Amino acid sequence: MRLVAGTVATVAAVLIGACAAPPHPAAAEPVDCAVAKCVALTFDDGPSPYTDRLLRILNDSGARSTFFLIGNKVAADPAGARRIAEAGMEIGSHTWEHPNMTTIPAADVPAQFSKATEAIQAATGVTPTLWRPPGGLTDDAVNAQAAAAGQAAILWDVIPFDWINDADTNATRYMLMTQIKPGSVVLFHDTYSSTVDLVYQFLPVLKANGYHVVTVSQLLGPRAPGSVYGGRENGPPVNELRDIPPADIPALPATPSPPPMPNLPITDIAGANSGGPNNGA
Repeated sequence: MRLVAGTVATVAAVLIGACAAPPHPAAAEPVDCAVAKCVALTFDDGPSPYTDRLLRILNDSGARSTFFLIGNKVAADPAGARRIAEAGMEIGSHTWEHPNMTTIPAADVPAQFSKATEAIQAATGVTPTLWRPPGGLTDDAVNAQAAAAGQAAILWDVIPFDWINDADTNATRYMLMTQIKPGSVVLFHDTYSSTVDLVYQFLPVLKANGYHVVTVSQLLGPRAPGSVYGGRENGPPVNELRDIPPADIPALPATPSPPPMPNLPITDIAGANSGGPNNGA
């Protein structure tokens, strides 16, 4: 019964999101991140039933973000991926099935790039030039295959552990308040409704601190295929942000928080684990 109820809730969320997603993006404010304070909020593991609400939130704020999509999820929900592109967001690859790219057989690595790219192209018309290694795990051999695929790896410098703190968004918020600085790349997952709630309430904080929310490419510029940007850990706290009065934080709707959407099973590589919703990237 729990499985049936969860499936019905997920399908309902997809249908509601599809009907309510913005058909056209609001005009994003032009910004030069060499002189302005910019931050790139990135979202892994989608598309999911919660992505459409996130798109509306970002659109309403004039924000742009980068979504690293899993190829087999795009193939299962091409319309969801298409709405991300139509909302004016940047799309990168998170591989075809979300394996640990450093431990799967070397012969299986190229297809994890190519099949994800093919699914993203078919759904959105976009050819991704950026990828995020699942778990942030890559090595020289994988980077060489990424170069052949025309993609640069983007890791992060702020990891607020939204997958661990699903039931405790205050803990995730604390990490954002203490770690974000100009030029930060933040790792989120739009497979969690709690993450969407947090972004909704945190965007006003960034705006009050003079930040522009931009895509990875707006922040960093072109990246060389095969290169790797960022790391897998937080740096030392910077405590650069000032908080805003509670009255300035928008209230959340009085609705239950649905469970996270798990990743799809890996079928192409024997014995590989897709990581599910809790592996963190």
